[in-house]
Amino acid sequence: MKYEYAEDIQKLAEEISKMLFPHVDLNNIKCFRSWGTSSRGTIARCHGLSKVMQKAIGIKAIYALEFLTERFEKMDNEDKIKVVIHELMHIPKTFGGGFKHHDFVTERNVNKCYVEYKRIKEKNDSTNTNSREFSNEKRNFNWI
Repeated sequence: MKYEYAEDIQKLAEEISKMLFPHVDLNNIKCFRSWGTSSRGTIARCHGLSKVMQKAIGIKAIYALEFLTERFEKMDNEDKIKVVIHELMHIPKTFGGGFKHHDFVTERNVNKCYVEYKRIKEKNDSTNTNSREFSNEKRNFNWI
């Protein structure tokens, strides 16, 4: 496997986080492209550092979002955004190194978040609001 920091996906993940997931510590999340996977059907992965490893090396939680280039880059923009949302949804509000599982991170919930993302983005684009103000936007859902 080969990994490369993905600045463009990082910016998208930060924008989405500011709008939908204000609990995500933007200093402790990094996005990467990877090449050479042998896994079938996987488009992206969310990696976290376990609590015991955080304590062992004396750091806070860190999450790495990996996007498998062979599949991710073939997707249209809407589906790429949904994949980023999906991976961010795995990060719990505690931002402690754990994960929300696929009983919560479902296609239905991802689509709800995507609709909310589009609503906030369109509102902010039409008023030319600075992206730093996204976290002040009142979200229509409290289940995240």
